[in-house]
Amino acid sequence: MEIEKIDHIGIAVKNADEAKKVFLDLLGIKAAGSETVEEQKVTTTFMPVGDSEVELLESTTSDGPVAKFIDSRGEGIQHIAFQVKDIEKALEELKKKGIRLIDKKSRKGAGGANIAFIHPKETCGVLVELCEK
Repeated sequence: MEIEKIDHIGIAVKNADEAKKVFLDLLGIKAAGSETVEEQKVTTTFMPVGDSEVELLESTTSDGPVAKFIDSRGEGIQHIAFQVKDIEKALEELKKKGIRLIDKKSRKGAGGANIAFIHPKETCGVLVELCEK
């Protein structure tokens, strides 16, 4: 698998508008836009930082994955995303190694990226997203 860079860090928040103000006021990080991904029951807001981004994740429903994360752990870092050159090849390599995957095949994520998640029990408790843009 060829990892190109850390693409983004996903942060689960209750209110993206309030979180955007915090990141702007404290760190001067500006939002580049928002997008709702219905399939994942989430609205994402990307904030570029150099070659990477911070992604604010606000659930669109009370039963969405981000809402469940906040209910169990509170607001905070929800995942780290690595950009890969070929996501399907990366998933095949992980399957061959017996790595537990949340997504056996890639799916569409925010910004038109193809994404897939590795189960956090395989990665020291960290939810890892692979993305191909």
